[in-house]
Amino acid sequence: MPELPEVETVRRGVDEAFRGGLIRAAEVYNPRTVRRHATGIDDFQLSLKGLQVTGSGRRGKFMWLTLDDGRALVCHLGMSGQLHVVTDGREAHKHLRGRLRFADERELWFIDQRTFGYWDLAELDDAVPKTMAHIAPDVFEAQFDATLAAERLLRRTIEVKKALLDQTWISGVGNIYADEALWRARLRGRRSGDSLSKRKALELLGRVKDVLTESLAVGGTSFDELYVDARGEAGYFARELAVYGRAGQPCKRCGTAIKREVIGDRSAHYCPKCQR
Repeated sequence: MPELPEVETVRRGVDEAFRGGLIRAAEVYNPRTVRRHATGIDDFQLSLKGLQVTGSGRRGKFMWLTLDDGRALVCHLGMSGQLHVVTDGREAHKHLRGRLRFADERELWFIDQRTFGYWDLAELDDAVPKTMAHIAPDVFEAQFDATLAAERLLRRTIEVKKALLDQTWISGVGNIYADEALWRARLRGRRSGDSLSKRKALELLGRVKDVLTESLAVGGTSFDELYVDARGEAGYFARELAVYGRAGQPCKRCGTAIKREVIGDRSAHYCPKCQR
């Protein structure tokens, strides 16, 4: 599933292409794509017609386009969702689930092979869609308080890996970047949050920000064609991964073979020497 760097890369591409654009028509081809819009496809399509995109935003793994009627078009990419900026008359993609047609003849396509992603319309509350009230700020937001977040982590009795995936206290971190941050911090994912020192908790949060920043700089992590940016290009952070997906390969720090285990029904990759 796309994590913060991938979603932010997509948001930047869509914002650059369509900020200020006028929506001439909205078309939805699969009811699951607007399953959170209670009044259905027809109302969703009519609601967007004639609106102007005034900007965009992101929190964690969610992104949105702000509209001139005071609402936001929220997009969650799910496991396979893509937003493509289309400037030519190409044939519709076989997994096209929805599209926005703009007055300048360009289009924004929502392609989603597995249909876990969705579009929704939401009112804004302090520049954030109200439907995201339960999602915590991510490490790049001004509202994120690393000291407060560390203190919350120290009260958790669950494994640190599971805690990092909990979007209610820190958002945007998924399996890939949790494993990478833990390796950088020399922490085993099975450690409980309350077993850490405050210094170590703050160090871990710093490593989370570092790895997200580095991934964002190269367009995120692509393993296959399911994640590409708004121009259809892959991200290159897979080349820099130290542990995720590298079971049996040597640790880039000490040479010990990377191991894989399961924590909370999710794969976890670690170095048994560096992360005791």
